[in-house]
Amino acid sequence: MYYNRIAAQTRSRRAGVAAAAIAAAVSLLLIAAPAHGQAKQASSAPAAAPRKAFVKPSDSEIRRKLTPLQYAVTQREATETPFRNVYWDNHEPGIYVDIVSGEPLFSSLDKYESGTGWPSFTRPLEPANIHTKTDRLLGFSRTEVRSAHADSHLGHVFDDGPRPTGLRYCMNSAAMRFIPASQLDAEGYGEYAQLFKPKTAKAAR
Repeated sequence: MYYNRIAAQTRSRRAGVAAAAIAAAVSLLLIAAPAHGQAKQASSAPAAAPRKAFVKPSDSEIRRKLTPLQYAVTQREATETPFRNVYWDNHEPGIYVDIVSGEPLFSSLDKYESGTGWPSFTRPLEPANIHTKTDRLLGFSRTEVRSAHADSHLGHVFDDGPRPTGLRYCMNSAAMRFIPASQLDAEGYGEYAQLFKPKTAKAAR
């Protein structure tokens, strides 16, 4: 009888140890493996949209894409006729992009009537998308404005503009394409749509 009791106790202790080991193993598995709902949520998270790339097409593609005037302005540094171009008196809200590469250049929020007959702006929308250089094509020094990615000739910048910058970016309509604010999302420029949405009125105190 005594040995039977000892054997029973031994079996009971062994069973308890085995149960504890199984419980510990199950706990480790639960910690290591993500919950089913969490795994599903992670796998269904939307990937970040790739940043739009702006590149200069080949010369043959540019010739095929542009009108003779647009090609002469952007690739041969020609200047279009003042007051006889498409955007000099455009007042619609939106942005202006390089007609060759599509890179954003200017916003209607910075456009003003300069009286010159060309679309004029006080500042670029994306300063990184333009660069400047000095030319003397007319016998005097001017600061030429070119697009950064396509190196398109856009126009010139002068220091006779209004505040707040005191600059006048005098551009050729033929070098740009206008995208209305209502079409920014559809055209792939949705990041700029917020610029043209009405500002929310502050709550009354």
